[in-house]
Amino acid sequence: MTTSFIRTMPVVLALALASIGVSAVAQTSAPATAEPTTTEKVKEAGSEAVDATKRTTKKAVNATENGAEKAWDATKSTTKKAANATERGTKKAWNATKKTTKKATNATKNAAAKTGDAVETAGHKTADGMRSTGAAIGEKIPGTAENAAAKKQ
Repeated sequence: MTTSFIRTMPVVLALALASIGVSAVAQTSAPATAEPTTTEKVKEAGSEAVDATKRTTKKAVNATENGAEKAWDATKSTTKKAANATERGTKKAWNATKKTTKKATNATKNAAAKTGDAVETAGHKTADGMRSTGAAIGEKIPGTAENAAAKKQ
């Protein structure tokens, strides 16, 4: 239904009812009575229809404004809640990242230290082994200090 149809419907009904009423009055009463004429009745019915339309329109406008305001308030509130939740989540993620990075750094340092110690120990053992081997070889080669030391014993 269109708004023009809604606005004209009460006027049409008023005219129809007025015409029925006028013909009934014309049949039952004398023409010199003080009742309002058909034109006056139609004007009154039209005026009432206009007033009713104005009241209904005003109510609809107020309801729309109230609904829009409630929707805006709800949107603001929800947006604020979402922003706060995002901030909290970001802060938690940042703290977790810092903590995990610190743990990874410490684990890497510890692994590097252990690897360094293992390499150092292996190097010392290799060097000791090479010295021992060199000394054993030197004992068998005449003219070396190790050979002379081995003969004195």
